[in-house]
Amino acid sequence: MNMPKNNYTVLVCDDDADITAALDIYLSGEGYTVIRSANGAEALEVIAKQTVHLVLLDVMMPVMDGIQTAIKIRESSNVPIIFLSAKGEEADKVLGLHVGGDDYIIKPFTPMELFARTRSAIRRYSQLGGMPAHETEGVYITGDLLLDSKKKIVSVDGAPVTLTALEFNILELLISHPDQVFSSEQIYEAVRQEPAYDVRRIISVHISHIREKIEVNPKEPRYLKLAYGLGYKVVSLP
Repeated sequence: MNMPKNNYTVLVCDDDADITAALDIYLSGEGYTVIRSANGAEALEVIAKQTVHLVLLDVMMPVMDGIQTAIKIRESSNVPIIFLSAKGEEADKVLGLHVGGDDYIIKPFTPMELFARTRSAIRRYSQLGGMPAHETEGVYITGDLLLDSKKKIVSVDGAPVTLTALEFNILELLISHPDQVFSSEQIYEAVRQEPAYDVRRIISVHISHIREKIEVNPKEPRYLKLAYGLGYKVVSLP
């Protein structure tokens, strides 16, 4: 029995016809509308003519490769891009994310991994309403964690999270500077606007409370990490 349509369109761009056919079968079975293209130039033509909610983009292609294609897409659109590549080196992943990719899946991959990454990317995009980049100021996303500094909203995987004002301010400071480590003293002075004296324990307690609310397993945090001897940071995740 066919899955009902979910109103989301996925553009699959890969020069391997067998791969695009398989991805079409997988995603159509999950209710997505699938459009196929064999190279970056064809993908850009599709995006120019119709609404696309996600691009699955091979890296190595003729005519126009995935990296060049992503750069061109980002000139006019913030549609989510997930790179598909057999190249799994860290430098390749960093390049893909640097040019505007939202995620990077290494071939071969399982249908379950593809579905999970696809749903996550589209969910984050839809939470922002597909807005242009200049309209998303003050909205910060890492993984499934979202903080809207204007609306004072925090959510994880779409579910609202209730923080105290101080907890919100701490999280806002960290998530707005992804991967940057802040000492307990820096955090305290930033959110309290007063000098910090022996505040490590105080900040530690607040961090613990935030983790209990945003982490699946607070003892093994995914988002809010400790940099031993240095402080805390919110890590950037696809």
